[in-house]
Amino acid sequence: MRRAHVSRLVTFAARRHEIGRNARVVASSKPGVPGTRTEEDDVRIWNVIGGLLLMATLGTSGDAAAAPAPAGVLDFSVKTATGGTQALGEYRGRVLLVVNTASRCGFTPQYESLEKLHQRYEGRGLTVLGFPANDFLGQEPGTDAEIQSFCRLNYGVTFPVFAKIHVKGKGIDPLYEWLTKRSPFPGNISWNFNKFLVAPDGRVVARWGSRTDPLDDEVTSAIEALLPAK
Repeated sequence: MRRAHVSRLVTFAARRHEIGRNARVVASSKPGVPGTRTEEDDVRIWNVIGGLLLMATLGTSGDAAAAPAPAGVLDFSVKTATGGTQALGEYRGRVLLVVNTASRCGFTPQYESLEKLHQRYEGRGLTVLGFPANDFLGQEPGTDAEIQSFCRLNYGVTFPVFAKIHVKGKGIDPLYEWLTKRSPFPGNISWNFNKFLVAPDGRVVARWGSRTDPLDDEVTSAIEALLPAK
């Protein structure tokens, strides 16, 4: 908004200068008619235009510095199930498994595997992060409170399960927009329980689809490779 306003001011000043310059030329070409502007007037006008251009440049660089593009998962914040905000940067130094979940899906029993994975490796530096989404055949219709209760009562889930979001289409959460479009493993989320493995520094280092169980050797081997030795 600020840059657009400054641009309009620059355009206006330049037009006024051109009109005045033409008027001076016309006036000075007629005997006995003094010019309407002097060279000093032109200098003052161009000083104003230069100042406006400088303001526009500083505004652009300032905006860019204030909002750098996210470089990894740890640059995002997400909403908690209780309405708060969680900065994922607080997980720096831990290995993360980011999973979009649902309560009425054929893959819902993977909650059990996710919890076992979390319990097995939590002490060594792994955290599973669940993101419920109702984007596939309405298989996550509950409220955030209902989802929390379902996970706890049916699967004894202790890992963080955040507020329900969209992982595709209109209204996609910024984290998942980055994961599916700008991470090293782009591509739309195919179904519930897609999985992204995140290194302690926030880099996405692996991705698996819904059919890969969290306790599959391929998953656990990749996690082991990122964790400190026993």
